[in-house]
Amino acid sequence: MSDGTEIIPVREVHQFNEGALFDYLTENIDGFSGPLSISQFQGGQSNPTFLLQTANQDYVMRKKPPGVLLPSAHAVDREYKVISALQDTNVPVPRTFCLCEDPDIIGTAFYVMEKIEGRVIRSPEIPDMSPSERAATYDAMNDALARMHSVDVNAVGLSDFGKKGSYFERQIGRWSKQYRASETDNLEMMENLISWLPANLPASDETSIVHGDYRLENMILHPTKPEVSAILDWELSTLGHPLSDLAYNCAPYHFIHPKSGGLVNMDFAATGIPTEQAYVDAYCKRTGREGIDNWEFYVAFSFFRLAAIVQGVYKRGLDGNSSSKVGQEYATFANMLATRGWQQVESVQ
Repeated sequence: MSDGTEIIPVREVHQFNEGALFDYLTENIDGFSGPLSISQFQGGQSNPTFLLQTANQDYVMRKKPPGVLLPSAHAVDREYKVISALQDTNVPVPRTFCLCEDPDIIGTAFYVMEKIEGRVIRSPEIPDMSPSERAATYDAMNDALARMHSVDVNAVGLSDFGKKGSYFERQIGRWSKQYRASETDNLEMMENLISWLPANLPASDETSIVHGDYRLENMILHPTKPEVSAILDWELSTLGHPLSDLAYNCAPYHFIHPKSGGLVNMDFAATGIPTEQAYVDAYCKRTGREGIDNWEFYVAFSFFRLAAIVQGVYKRGLDGNSSSKVGQEYATFANMLATRGWQQVESVQ
């Protein structure tokens, strides 16, 4: 998939009938032929992802994990639908080949897409680039987000991809329920957010495609240029408020991730990375906005939702269903995120 993405043998918990997969792909993908070699991409906390190598072409497969899953989670069918719908737009996505919703083939639903060559950047600090390259990379990420939010959902057949309007109200309800379904400890700051967010909804109500996990690590950059070749990991995508994506994309400005780092206390002038305000201003210019009111709500919501997601990852790790071995390292991560979200609220009160 990329430079810096580790390929490993298929983990024991994710093994499946490879012969059945080969037969299915031979029948459902034009030009598909063996021999077929299968390995797994290391990392990723949700849908396990596999590299399918043949003599003629390499493919990528995303499948639901095994085991008992949270309601509406791991929606590979939705991923497939949105990526397929965006094929002929100016939003960079991989080409899709097939979706299989029959669990009898390899045990869970899956889809197959093309393998995009390029780079995946794990850290928002981008340590191995020059300042000008960093600036151009952030601008490319900003541009791709604005393009995605500008897609006419009706024109690409996504009018039924989610409900229109009241996005934050519905999302707060959904993630509160998901959090309760995977709750292991009482987190005071999470309780504060669950109470505060629905009482402080923004007045603006817009609808666009939202990615749901839009960050540098979820895209493939061109092998040599500061261009986005493909946006990946659409599992959380839906129709919703575009500023939820923008605020989530800006999370590194407010939080140091234990593994990938962040942009808190960054020397922006020296590194070439834009400040949060400059990044938001560039997005506003691209999408025709005068500015954004109540920015703290959008950021707090992003941390609340991320905390709920991380709590689910931790619970799956405890239950043995995580796509990656790091699930159990998330024991304190949800609380850290909820605390950062609540600090965002307190900073303006």
